[in-house]
Amino acid sequence: MLQLSFVNFKKGTYLFIDGAETNDRFYIIQSGKVECTSSIDQANGAKKILTTGDFVGVIPCMASRGQIENSLAITDVKCISVQREQYPDLIEKNIPVALKIIRTFSKRMRELNERFTQVSAQKASQDAPEHIFEVAQYYDTEGRRDIAAYAYYQYMKECPHGAHIEEVRERFLALKKLASPVYLDPDSSPLRKYPVETMIMSENQSGAEMFVIQSGQVTISKVVDGKEVVLAVLKKGDMFGEMALLENKPRSATAIAHQDCTLMVVSRANFDQMVGSQPQLIARLTTTLADRLWAMYRQQGNAALPDGASKVIDMLALQLEKSRHTDGSFQTDYSIDDLITMSSISPEFYQKAVADFQKEKFIRINNNMVYVTDCAEIIKLSRFLRKKEAQDDLKL
Repeated sequence: MLQLSFVNFKKGTYLFIDGAETNDRFYIIQSGKVECTSSIDQANGAKKILTTGDFVGVIPCMASRGQIENSLAITDVKCISVQREQYPDLIEKNIPVALKIIRTFSKRMRELNERFTQVSAQKASQDAPEHIFEVAQYYDTEGRRDIAAYAYYQYMKECPHGAHIEEVRERFLALKKLASPVYLDPDSSPLRKYPVETMIMSENQSGAEMFVIQSGQVTISKVVDGKEVVLAVLKKGDMFGEMALLENKPRSATAIAHQDCTLMVVSRANFDQMVGSQPQLIARLTTTLADRLWAMYRQQGNAALPDGASKVIDMLALQLEKSRHTDGSFQTDYSIDDLITMSSISPEFYQKAVADFQKEKFIRINNNMVYVTDCAEIIKLSRFLRKKEAQDDLKL
């Protein structure tokens, strides 16, 4: 039986502190106001104010991770305390609460995606369907024909009278003879198989499906100012595409098969049915989104680091934390190139980043893959680098 408790916080007290260890509960505000700031926001003074009906600490709680924000009561605050293990029961009793949390996560991910591309590429991403042309053109120039052909086709669907339509038609017909894009017009099959280096969806493409990776890996990226910005590499069990499904908005990022992969497709109708009949699946989705949001907060800090080697070390630490390899040694399945791509390091800084990274005493290279001799030391080093950068920013 679901039994929730109430907790009171006096004005000026902290509900959660950024960097604190994992907490097994989050709060739903019943009355009062809470100010939330993260370390990556301190330099520009950004903060958000939460009030009645909002959630505090839900991301680290559901992801079983450390705190990512300082949460300060700026008035006397009364909250409902929800333990992680109570969440499936809460969903069963109160579906709107679960949907509000999931939609809050989705909105926050869209905001963080945009901010990440601004920091890493020094330019805001574009959100108009016409931008699909730039996506297609980028991959075409890179010689990634299957991906380019898919994006050109989606441009023709989204912009039948677009400024580049004739050029796109001509280029698509030329590529069609050489490329093998899949699912240009998806069917209703609940499972789809995508070969490596094929596009699953393009940023700014319309769509109302979510995907669950059954096997393989998927790269999530954006094309900003003529270059690819990698947001994440997802693996078996991860989900993506939920923002378009939940918000009925165009895709916020591109998904490309990093390996041959099989995906389960969740339509809006299926999702609505899941919400009402399968609380455990909704709990899993919440946990997945919380974990991704936690990683996105971490990746914001990575983008702000000043040099390539620091970025790669921190990105390696992030991958260790994501996979929960925080002690002892560990053989990763990432090459240095993978880490550099995920860190969005420009080609002109590539050689120096590789050379400096290889000097790190807790790193070895085995069969082109990174081997970590002491995971705890790499994570400790990354925390030092992020903290130092945050302090330097505050001095400016």
